[in-house]
Amino acid sequence: MRVLGLIKALAPTALLITSGMRGVVAAKPSSGCGNTPTLTGGSSTAHNLTVNGKSRSFFLGVPEDYDQDHPYRLIFTLHALGGTASQVVAGTGGYYAWYGIPPLVNDTVGAIYVAPDGLNSGWANQGGEDVTFISEVIKTVEADLCVDQNLRFSTGFSYGGAMTYSLACSIGEELRAVAVLSGNPQISGCAGGSAPVAYYGQHGVGDNILPIDGSREMRDRFVKNNGCATVENPREPSPGSGDAHMKTMYSGCSTDHPVVWVAFDGSHTPTPLESGFNQSFTPTETWEFFSQFK
Repeated sequence: MRVLGLIKALAPTALLITSGMRGVVAAKPSSGCGNTPTLTGGSSTAHNLTVNGKSRSFFLGVPEDYDQDHPYRLIFTLHALGGTASQVVAGTGGYYAWYGIPPLVNDTVGAIYVAPDGLNSGWANQGGEDVTFISEVIKTVEADLCVDQNLRFSTGFSYGGAMTYSLACSIGEELRAVAVLSGNPQISGCAGGSAPVAYYGQHGVGDNILPIDGSREMRDRFVKNNGCATVENPREPSPGSGDAHMKTMYSGCSTDHPVVWVAFDGSHTPTPLESGFNQSFTPTETWEFFSQFK
């Protein structure tokens, strides 16, 4: 039928169409969909790029049953100062593998993970060079693998959180949501920073490495950008109280730009543990935030 043929012709270049459900939009397949991948070798294989004359590298986590015709989420997982992408991949050095997200992904969309390496084990982002690097990684991965370009995410801890915040500032229109864990607004910078981005922020009230005030500042930028109603003194546990983490979900935010703030009684760690639990709440809270977008 002619109508069916028209639908098939339009499908590969589906336009962004919001549905009645929050976070649900039509998939926007990348140019890598339908291709036989060349970015192979497994998650322990470093893939190299030259960006601004510097050699850069990243690692990929691709589903074992990868379907070259299915658009996946793309999730960046950024290491802290002194850390490496290999640690994020392997789940060593204080990290859960890929920040603990893969075991929680049980829907039909699935995910491809990226762990890039910062320069000098950090993300100083001088002259925006790390933003440029991440943008080049996005282009490279999406030209080779099948990605839903409407479902790009980033998370990171400490310096990785600062860099995730910097990405939200600089290329927020290209990201679906970010999760900033114990970051800081100064160390990777914030070029631009006026566009709305779905934002999850988390920090320990007892952090003496990167104090929580910096995360409050980052949160408040996106509370404003996203048009959310301000909350005077969001609930936070007292240092040393042993209280469970406290979560604030802001109201009145613009469509598909929620803001969530989590404060916990603890110090500078990507995997805070609470009494009676042997696993951190961080992966669950991060995935709950990311998974609302499909």
